[in-house]
Amino acid sequence: MLSLIGLVGGLGLLIWLTIRGMNLFIAAPLCALIVALTSGIPVFSGEINFVEAYMNGFSGFIASWFFMFLLGSLFGKFMEDTGAADSVARWIVDRLGMKHAVLAVVAACAILTYGGVSVFVVAFSVYPMALSLFKDANLPRRFIPAALAFGSVTFTMTSAGSPEIQNWIPIKYLGTSPFAAWEVSLVVAVFMAVFGYWWLKKMIGKAVANGEEFEHRDTDPHIPERDYPHPMTGIIPLLVVLAFSFFFHESLQQLALIVALGGGVLTLMAINFKHFHNLSNAVSLGTTGALVAIGNTSAVVGFGSVAKSTDAFQVAVDAMTALPGNELIGAAVAVSVIAGLTGSASGGQAIALPLIGPHYMDQGVDPEQLHRIVSISSGALDSLPHNGYVVTTIRAICHETHQRAYWPLGALTVVLPLVGLAMAVAMFNFF
Repeated sequence: MLSLIGLVGGLGLLIWLTIRGMNLFIAAPLCALIVALTSGIPVFSGEINFVEAYMNGFSGFIASWFFMFLLGSLFGKFMEDTGAADSVARWIVDRLGMKHAVLAVVAACAILTYGGVSVFVVAFSVYPMALSLFKDANLPRRFIPAALAFGSVTFTMTSAGSPEIQNWIPIKYLGTSPFAAWEVSLVVAVFMAVFGYWWLKKMIGKAVANGEEFEHRDTDPHIPERDYPHPMTGIIPLLVVLAFSFFFHESLQQLALIVALGGGVLTLMAINFKHFHNLSNAVSLGTTGALVAIGNTSAVVGFGSVAKSTDAFQVAVDAMTALPGNELIGAAVAVSVIAGLTGSASGGQAIALPLIGPHYMDQGVDPEQLHRIVSISSGALDSLPHNGYVVTTIRAICHETHQRAYWPLGALTVVLPLVGLAMAVAMFNFF
């Protein structure tokens, strides 16, 4: 009982401290320590101890994602410094009009995500353009994280055919394909895209009606009018990233992102080199930003690693997989809760699928239906305030606070996927 109280209390405290803006390098290990102590996990010694469990999660994430964060951050900074992001943004506004600035941001994220670019990298890549679009349209910048997240981790990340890992993990355990239950997936994705965009526009419209507008900051990039490059010099590097990730994601898997981003950075440098204002400063800011972003995310991943080592976590997993009633509802609850506890969609799947996969398939559940339910449900409660992507996007990339930016983001990445999940379960059971 104490272990369960510590797990829930530690998670709740981490979420509260994150919203309050506390430094994650302090908040995450502090909350993880509370979880460890209440579960009887020793701090230093023993086969399983707090320091080792936390640092395994922390360092493991850095080892897996460092080059993607570095190249993604450099790509974003180079787009800023050369003026390519501003140029593309103005080109879009000139053709679509100011009222479609939000749609342009969402569409850019959706195309890159469905093209195989990691959601972390998408945020780095699209943010400079989003900043320019919101500035030109005079929209509150606190909604930029919500626009980025909506286009990346809702109707694209977990849909049939998506090359994102959240759609591919179930294949290993269920023997399905990335297009599993594509008919239901298509209906859910269209609903989330249409309703989510309407909801985002409504939230922004209400804020504007209340007098909110774009807030200029001294740290925003300033590129003189005469230095704007042609818009295609910003679009071509994005297409290179998209094409490389699409063609190599099956053969190289995660390494394809390094190749794609490396190609994008080199292309951007080659065709826009004369437009750099301060290349060395852009490199410095890009590398520093990458370290901060991956450090914040790794701190939260370390918390999840400690949480997974507790008895309470194992009890919770067993309870979720033993829920009575409809099997698809049980699977949805199990994956959602585990993803929420670990703050990771892929982490929730990796823990739950070895248990629920054989369990439900032995009961005759259609593996394609189970695949789609697992995929969609992993993308709901995972987006609580302590999620690594959420922390990185709000703090490290957009330089916002959770208090200002999380609530619209949470509405679109937690509430909306939960509604989509309910729709999927209903369609599988009644149609």
